[in-house]
Amino acid sequence: MKRFLFFLSFSFILSSCIKNNPDPVWLEVHEWTLESNPELSTLEGELTHNFTEAWVFVDDKIVGVFEVPFRIPIIKTGNANIKLYPAIKNNGISATKKIYPFVVPYEINAVFVDNGEVIIDPVTHYKSNCLFDIFDFESANTGFVNDPNSLTTMQVASDPLISKWGSYGQISLTTVDSMYVGYTLDYRNYYQGQEVYLEMDYYNTNALITGVLATSSSAGTVNNQNIQLNPQDPSSVKWKKIYIDLKEIISNSPSGAQFRQSFQALLDSGDSSGDIIFDNIKIVHF
Repeated sequence: MKRFLFFLSFSFILSSCIKNNPDPVWLEVHEWTLESNPELSTLEGELTHNFTEAWVFVDDKIVGVFEVPFRIPIIKTGNANIKLYPAIKNNGISATKKIYPFVVPYEINAVFVDNGEVIIDPVTHYKSNCLFDIFDFESANTGFVNDPNSLTTMQVASDPLISKWGSYGQISLTTVDSMYVGYTLDYRNYYQGQEVYLEMDYYNTNALITGVLATSSSAGTVNNQNIQLNPQDPSSVKWKKIYIDLKEIISNSPSGAQFRQSFQALLDSGDSSGDIIFDNIKIVHF
């Protein structure tokens, strides 16, 4: 009898707990769209992006970081403020998911109803105070210079079967022309301690090393090698986009230094040829 009464009491408590817990609201978020910011008057260049994640906040409390698209449960009822921050794989590293500092979050107010759903198609754009150095290969002046010791040169090409954006830069390596070294032509000043990123779309069957040339009166010119873009299999090569963080290199350079981007490639071991194609190169900063 005592066991039976205990069972009834436990069942009542469990039933009460279940009834008191609301059903979740399902938050469904689709892939990001990057739109133009009218205040920038198309200075952003081509609007390609690779915002693979979203940092999710509900009523200014973080819910988590999720790869888009996703569908997650939220335990809340009533009015809610939702903020989604576009995030990138910093330097192409999957384990480092960082809110991209140059674009705005997507914000919406919604009413959460038990077992309901909120569906979001998030949109973002570059912040109005962003500055851009753009190399899109659409003019005679590419903004690049080949190093005198380079065994091959970067050529401007255009093939609609390869790129939908028009012209692009192409480096073709062979066993004879097996090394490329090149730089952006103009020197630029960036604020130390501020966010600075190199954005680039690339399509490559050979490795490419990116870097930053820092030139100052105290140290001369230092080539800071940075991130390597690994080669893709020729049978499945496709366009990719990467966001390369330049803040640390620039902040650790001498005060007053001026900067250029550097690109270096050697023919991959065991290959007889390789190609590196890139486009929509942007240095984004404040």
